[in-house]
Amino acid sequence: MLKRLAASLTFLLVLAGPYRAGWTHLDTDFPNYYTAAWAVRQGLPLREYYDWTWFARQMNYAGIEWQLGTYTPQTPLTMLPMIPLTRFPPQRAKQVWLVLSLVFLGVAIWLLSRMTRFTVEEIWLLVFCGYFSLRPNFLYGQYYLFLLFLFTAAYYLLHHKYETGCGVTTATAFGLKLYGGPFLLYYVVRREWKAVIGMIAGSLAAVVLALALFGPADLHYYGTLVLPRTLEGGAIDPYSPGVPTFSTMLRHFLVREPELNPNPLWNAPRVFFFLRTFIALAVVAFLLVGISRKAATGKREFAWFLIALLLLSTNTVSYAFILLLLPLVLLLDQTGPRQGALLVTLYVLLTLPLHPVWLFPKVWLLFVLFVVAGWPSLRRIPWAWAAGIVAVCCVAAALDASRHLLEYEQEPGRRFEQLAREKGKIFAAFPVVTRAGLFYEAAGTDRWVLGWLHDNRNEEVSFEGSALHPRPTADGVGIEFELVANRSSVMMRFDPATRKATPTGVPVPDDSTVPILSPDGKWLAEESAEEGPTHIWLRDARTGQRTRLTGGNCNSSSPTWALDSSSVVFASDCGRAFGVPALFRAGLPAGKR
Repeated sequence: MLKRLAASLTFLLVLAGPYRAGWTHLDTDFPNYYTAAWAVRQGLPLREYYDWTWFARQMNYAGIEWQLGTYTPQTPLTMLPMIPLTRFPPQRAKQVWLVLSLVFLGVAIWLLSRMTRFTVEEIWLLVFCGYFSLRPNFLYGQYYLFLLFLFTAAYYLLHHKYETGCGVTTATAFGLKLYGGPFLLYYVVRREWKAVIGMIAGSLAAVVLALALFGPADLHYYGTLVLPRTLEGGAIDPYSPGVPTFSTMLRHFLVREPELNPNPLWNAPRVFFFLRTFIALAVVAFLLVGISRKAATGKREFAWFLIALLLLSTNTVSYAFILLLLPLVLLLDQTGPRQGALLVTLYVLLTLPLHPVWLFPKVWLLFVLFVVAGWPSLRRIPWAWAAGIVAVCCVAAALDASRHLLEYEQEPGRRFEQLAREKGKIFAAFPVVTRAGLFYEAAGTDRWVLGWLHDNRNEEVSFEGSALHPRPTADGVGIEFELVANRSSVMMRFDPATRKATPTGVPVPDDSTVPILSPDGKWLAEESAEEGPTHIWLRDARTGQRTRLTGGNCNSSSPTWALDSSSVVFASDCGRAFGVPALFRAGLPAGKR
């Protein structure tokens, strides 16, 4: 009776707090999913979804203003459950999603109660113990209660010997958020062959659906350019302590980036590349070897594997830790009071806002949870096997680090001057050099603004709407830009002398790029993706001979010339997240000046 009363009171607290706040406010991240789903209904190309400027425009057209947004690093099908909701206005759609999220959570709790010795009330109280992870799921209209339901349903089906259905359900999670993908290894190692078949069939069905929606060219773009960068740390700010992952922590400690991470503990990129690969390989190797020895029950193994997925994720934030409810309940069903108290303590700590964040306490706590959950299997691995695993991982990590370091040394940050630097700035693109200074598109607090570098200082110029894609005017002083507001776009002209913007009356051009002729008429600067990533090339206007200016496994774009033709200013996302650039200036190569 006491547990039922406590569960009822805490449930009402959640409804009156974050649930009610999410019901009345259209905060991130639901608008990102909604906008992408709206774009699907318009038949718009997938590759554009990962362009921040294009996405900002579509977000406004979909009815969402005064908010920044992005679709990176989502999969081609992440927005799929939201497509039916786009028949409603954004806030109403979020309310429908919140109702569904509550249902997903309720079903997950009920399924867990059917598989363990715990009652619905006891499991809900565990959910409430992770309040600071549950809260943003409701407040932001997040996706992770749906994922929790999918993983819980997958294990429920596996537990009741419906292996094919388990595989299909896991494939669904894989298609929507990538988390489910590694479970194919789990099923193979466990010899759950029906689950393997179900997961392969479900994954193929997801690919066919994505092909039908977007076509092969867009899926190729995602698979070759977006996905690899995502798997290597695709957060908006891949150095931020607010993203508690091993990848982010290592970047924060070991890689310098002038705006996002100007003061690492030790600027040692080679060590970063080695440790990032070594840790990932070692965790996977010990996990699979431990599972293959079958030292633990199915519940513990499944729970351990899901914890490992969160540990290795490159984009884990507070609301993702609600997924730990499933492994927590499964583990508690297999342990005594002492270890159970440790597991609950770790779970609660992982969902709390811990300080100092720059020490990445949640990464270390998640690693401890991984070791605690897998200890019955880890301790049965022979020392010779463990030493062999470490040795193989070291060799593979060293080879991979050498490859990444070669690419890293070709990036603009190693070779060229960075412009308009400001600590914490996440986005600067479409540079325009004028006699009044350097203009560019920048991210403001709640909208896109014009950045203006002049007189040795940076200035933000904002308008009643988002200012996108500045372009030079014919007089070489002012600029034109697209102002997006109230579900429409108009071209505006900004006069630096008066600091006023007026409509031009001309149609908004598309975002396509053309070669830019240098003021002295000798060179053309152009962007090309002929080698995979987008790079800047120089072409001799007289002979047509081409020279690649930028390098690295990343994108450089939007070239513009200095007024004296001595250098090219451009945007590049190298050393950052996919599609989140900074500005650089490159002089002409030796012999080209």
